[in-house]
Amino acid sequence: MRAAYREHLDNFSHDLIVMCDTVRDMLTLASQGLLHSDLQKAEETLSLKDELEETRARCESRAVTLLALENPMGKDLRQVVSSIYIVEDLFRMGQLVRHVANTARRRHPECAVPEEHRGFFEEMFRICLQMVAQTRDILIEPDPEVAIAAAKDDDAIDDINEHIIGLLTMREWGHTTRQAVDMALLSRFYERFADHAVSVNSRVVFLVTGLAPEQYLAKKDEDAQHDAFEARFEALERQFRR
Repeated sequence: MRAAYREHLDNFSHDLIVMCDTVRDMLTLASQGLLHSDLQKAEETLSLKDELEETRARCESRAVTLLALENPMGKDLRQVVSSIYIVEDLFRMGQLVRHVANTARRRHPECAVPEEHRGFFEEMFRICLQMVAQTRDILIEPDPEVAIAAAKDDDAIDDINEHIIGLLTMREWGHTTRQAVDMALLSRFYERFADHAVSVNSRVVFLVTGLAPEQYLAKKDEDAQHDAFEARFEALERQFRR
């Protein structure tokens, strides 16, 4: 019975990695379709929708089985609950990438982003792809320290998004209103994609430690202060023993 339970958990974890791989492929295809006005890449992105939804449904079924029949406790319960939220974050990431692909398809054969501004989206794509790779690694080997560090990449995406919005609201904007709207929405899609990647990493912190990232960092600081105090006390104790 316990072996079957562990197999259910392992299969659930494997499906999360499958979802992450699908999201990575969708991100790559959609971004290439956008940046190179490649209609085929945009269509390939949309064709992965069924695969993503199928994996999501399988994960939901596994979660119901584990919660209803196996009654997990402690860390196992955290793993199931965290995984349920991770599934939704990954699915939403796929949905956001589909919006990018739809924009590329709608504007084909033109590019939705003016040439002089494509560098911003190339960088957002690069950072998001890096975040997906980090997320995959963390799902395979959960590490709260690595998970928390991923938030720095999200800050970079936020900075680019803010800069793009600033460009769009300048009087000197030299392109059409339609292009401004497309750029604002596309930037938002990538920014939200990164937010969901950070959310996945936050779930991993909870899975491993039972704490939210803020609580984990606060406890880490408290433990460091306690260790420093203990070290000073031991040093004083050794000094007075001489």
